[in-house]
Amino acid sequence: MKHTIVDFLFPILFMISDAKLILVDFSKDVNVTKWRVVDDVVMGGRSYGSMRVLHNEGIGVFSGTVSLENNGGFSSIRTRLSPVKIEDRENIVIKLKGDGKNYQFRLRHQMRDYHSYIYDFETTGEWEIITIPLIGMKPQFRGRPLNMDNFDHDTFVEMAFLIGNKRAESFHLQIQEIYLE
Repeated sequence: MKHTIVDFLFPILFMISDAKLILVDFSKDVNVTKWRVVDDVVMGGRSYGSMRVLHNEGIGVFSGTVSLENNGGFSSIRTRLSPVKIEDRENIVIKLKGDGKNYQFRLRHQMRDYHSYIYDFETTGEWEIITIPLIGMKPQFRGRPLNMDNFDHDTFVEMAFLIGNKRAESFHLQIQEIYLE
């Protein structure tokens, strides 16, 4: 039996695609109602964020304005998931284009948890890939670090993005894809 290069590469390509678990792909998943906006208005603030999907471009856009009025200062979007099994994956990878501002990516292990696991990242204004080591995600509650271990769970049920840089500013974050690897 004669073998081709495809015969040898197919198992390798299958293993590579199996190692990557796509959580969000805005070129395929265009249901914006899965994402919920939570702004500081829940505490009296005046920030405003929105989430929309640019269907033709396959991009989710989180944008708005952060206000410091009435002790405000943040805007966020979040999506609940069926429990995502991490298995032997170690990183969250996000393909995005920011506006040069700092953001947080957040995970919640269980919905009943009062805290989230946080990873701060800075955007460059260009399309980029942000790789977040799960073990590098730190527990916080309302902006305060907690005396607990970093993320070390085998599942999570919520992902979120938050901007809250302690200044009034507009923001614009484009997200193409989020996956575990």
